[in-house]
Amino acid sequence: MNKKFDYLIVGSGLFGAVFAHEAFKRGKKVKVIDKRNHLGGNIYCQNIDGIQVHKYGAHIFHTNDENIWKYVNQFVPFNSYINSPLAFAKGKLYNLPFNMNTFYQLWGLFNPKDVEVKLSEEINKCGIIDPKNLEEQALSLVGKDIYETLIKEYTEKQWGKPATELPSFIIKRLPVRFTFDNNYFNDRFQGIPVGGYNRLIDALLDGIDTETGIDYLKNRIHLNSIAHKIVYCGKIDEYFDYEFGHLAYRSLRFETEILNTQNFQGNAVINYNDKDVPFTRIIEHKHFEFGTQSHTVITREYPQNWDLSKEAYYPINDEHNQSLYKRYRLKADNLQNVIFGGRLAEYRYYDMHQIIASSLKAVKLEFEK
Repeated sequence: MNKKFDYLIVGSGLFGAVFAHEAFKRGKKVKVIDKRNHLGGNIYCQNIDGIQVHKYGAHIFHTNDENIWKYVNQFVPFNSYINSPLAFAKGKLYNLPFNMNTFYQLWGLFNPKDVEVKLSEEINKCGIIDPKNLEEQALSLVGKDIYETLIKEYTEKQWGKPATELPSFIIKRLPVRFTFDNNYFNDRFQGIPVGGYNRLIDALLDGIDTETGIDYLKNRIHLNSIAHKIVYCGKIDEYFDYEFGHLAYRSLRFETEILNTQNFQGNAVINYNDKDVPFTRIIEHKHFEFGTQSHTVITREYPQNWDLSKEAYYPINDEHNQSLYKRYRLKADNLQNVIFGGRLAEYRYYDMHQIIASSLKAVKLEFEK
């Protein structure tokens, strides 16, 4: 059968956009569709009065992989934004990640050796050797003061469960620095695309046939008929009509507000740890790009339980869901003409550089056989 396209890409986030670009570059006929009314997946930015608003939560590009950094910079220049979030807890502001500034704010200590001694004392007081849940894991890593002030309530809001009911693997480690360094990431390369992430997606998809507002699964018979291969970036369980059951997620709700003030909070990201505050953080978008506008745009981020009517953001990678995912993955691997990729198809939380690496790996497997 003479099909119009070599590849139909279902989903225009980073996995789909990178794969589409690389296939198109190799002379393949490519079409990209997306269920939403815009391209870019969760990195899409909405221009509100000249401010690039991260519609689906803060996205800061960071990587230690020089090749990935060079890859994205060929499409759009990145600015020098460094992520230095703050946490508001029990009436005080604390620097994140845990560093000498945090320890001074918490204990009044400014000598690294004194902090090391204090941390050891805090950990030893808890006496936990074999952590059975997230609470015990955190206590075994940083002790009671840090846990109760900066971890417990925020984590329980984020996941909607008591920390004693959450698996320990969620925080396998907690970064602790004995320097006055508020840079959240340790990666060598970090920044935000100048002009927002849409410029990156638009450059990746330049010259490629794209269409939004298209639900692949509702139209799969027709859409399969127009392409030799499908690159599917949606939920893997949904692709198979939930044959083995639903994979679980946490979701988010965003409330965005335009404010008639030049500077609302003085920082791009401030976490709100206390349980009596219903949101987990406020994002002030202009600070991602050092904006000088006379107004500002903020977004409050509310975690929520997920159901089929909501966006799936964070996979719940516990033993039950991982076992379920493996069953779906086995079915997926047996399909000859469908490539599954991205955070929903792979049921994995990805940072942006990891999604790009995953897509480039899929490209290599597909075209360098």
